[in-house]
Amino acid sequence: AGPGSYTVGTMSERFDCHYCRDPLQGKKYVQKEGRHCCVKCFEKFCANTCTECKKPIGADSKELHFKNRYWHDSCFRCFKCYTSLVNEPFMLRENNKVWCSNCTATADAPRCKGCFKPIIAGDQNVEYKKMVWHKDCFTCSQCKQVIGSGSFFPKGDDFYCVSCHEHKFAKTCAKCKNPITSGGLTYQEQPWHSECFICSNCKKQLGGKRFTAVEDEFYCVECYKECVAKKCAGCKNPITAGFGRGTSVVNYEDESWHDYCFKCTKCARGLANKRFVCHNGKIYCAECPKRL
Repeated sequence: AGPGSYTVGTMSERFDCHYCRDPLQGKKYVQKEGRHCCVKCFEKFCANTCTECKKPIGADSKELHFKNRYWHDSCFRCFKCYTSLVNEPFMLRENNKVWCSNCTATADAPRCKGCFKPIIAGDQNVEYKKMVWHKDCFTCSQCKQVIGSGSFFPKGDDFYCVSCHEHKFAKTCAKCKNPITSGGLTYQEQPWHSECFICSNCKKQLGGKRFTAVEDEFYCVECYKECVAKKCAGCKNPITAGFGRGTSVVNYEDESWHDYCFKCTKCARGLANKRFVCHNGKIYCAECPKRL
């Protein structure tokens, strides 16, 4: 924008300066609002004040104006980068400072929580709970590797990649010693992967099923009966305490019986917790051997 409200020329007629009364004929003058004045008085009484440098904008200076504010053309520069804004897009911001469009966009851009620099349009970023990072600034608090757009776990003010979270916070399986990231079960206050808590014989998973523990090994009901449990010397079936009809076992000379199978060979009297006689490898009550 130019002066607009006044004209500058060289006086050919006889006029005196409106303010100092000096003759203007043959001199440079300024006409404003129907009054003629010398250049000196114009700057003193009529000139607009530059918004930036606070000095008067003389008749010989190029003047720019916007919303009743005025600048020397040399003062009309971006407040941040000092680029001339003559014929360039600009924004009038706080304290009457003019900013170029680039600096305005940068100043108004959100700040990266990692490097604290602005995130401008086109930058790849990560957002989480009203916080934002450059993609390359979003890193694991433990290993410092870039998480970027990958999976992560928040813990307070820290963020962990999947691997670091597993090793730092996840429970460790009692068998394979690897982290349990999902599912799993607990036995005797120890965590296990479901796929690690299996029958030692058939390898079927035991989670939610009946099983027997024998010297740190686990067996399903079928495998315990078939492979582990002692066979009753009476009925020849497995002795599975807790699985069958009885829970008591009678042991004698490396053989075992269900308590209800431990009975006299001749009269079938139950002998659990009673006196008995062993004759030719067979069990009798105290009376029957006398009748043989």
